[in-house]
Amino acid sequence: MRRKLAAGNWKMNGTSTSLKEAEALAAAFPSPGCEILLCPPATLIHRMSGKLEGSAVMVGGQDCHMALSGAHTGDISAEMLTDAGASHVILGHSERRADHCETDEMVRAKAETAHSQGLVAIICCGEALETREAGETLAHVGRQIAGSLPDGCTGENTVVAYEPIWAIGTGKIPTLAEIGEVHAFIRAELVARFGAETGNAIRLLYGGSVKPSNAAEIFAVADVDGALVGGASLRAEDFGGIVSALENA
Repeated sequence: MRRKLAAGNWKMNGTSTSLKEAEALAAAFPSPGCEILLCPPATLIHRMSGKLEGSAVMVGGQDCHMALSGAHTGDISAEMLTDAGASHVILGHSERRADHCETDEMVRAKAETAHSQGLVAIICCGEALETREAGETLAHVGRQIAGSLPDGCTGENTVVAYEPIWAIGTGKIPTLAEIGEVHAFIRAELVARFGAETGNAIRLLYGGSVKPSNAAEIFAVADVDGALVGGASLRAEDFGGIVSALENA
């Protein structure tokens, strides 16, 4: 059985005062029925991991460089993430792909480096609205999966997150049938490439305007093993509602 995962991506939000939300979340779920992960800005990773030490809530990064060190001003390495207390890292998020021109090849290289440092890579894929309307969603996601996932992926070191770009932060979500179609397609692609055992062990998250009010119905869709949550993960009360829905899925 794949263990469910509720992952929160704080994006470029949060300062020291925000750590109280992470502490409140940990206090609310001392022994959760699923895995819980918060990915704050890099400036908060070390302090958050210290605050949450001994709790069930894990801490991750939002990106890492493909190199372990070097002349890369402003970047953060996988080794730095683990040193700061991170166990996971989000890679290939649509905002990174768009704002920083990240390609599938770059995401793959970052994932390989993350794996080498013992980090679980949460590799993102998803389509823009024009791609969805053109009926090219599966082909687009298939190319991203093929190009972004390295050969060494396993159920222990890799999670795949499907986030339709047009649904992120907009309040719009695909229909449950559309979510199910893409997740079933990704599962089939993983099985075809990595074999049944590994392909069925890699968890698939859905992301894109997930909130407490719609989480339960999304988690009831086959091959949805949890969620990658943006804005709703910033407050313990909101994210807690999503975690509770996942515990009961």
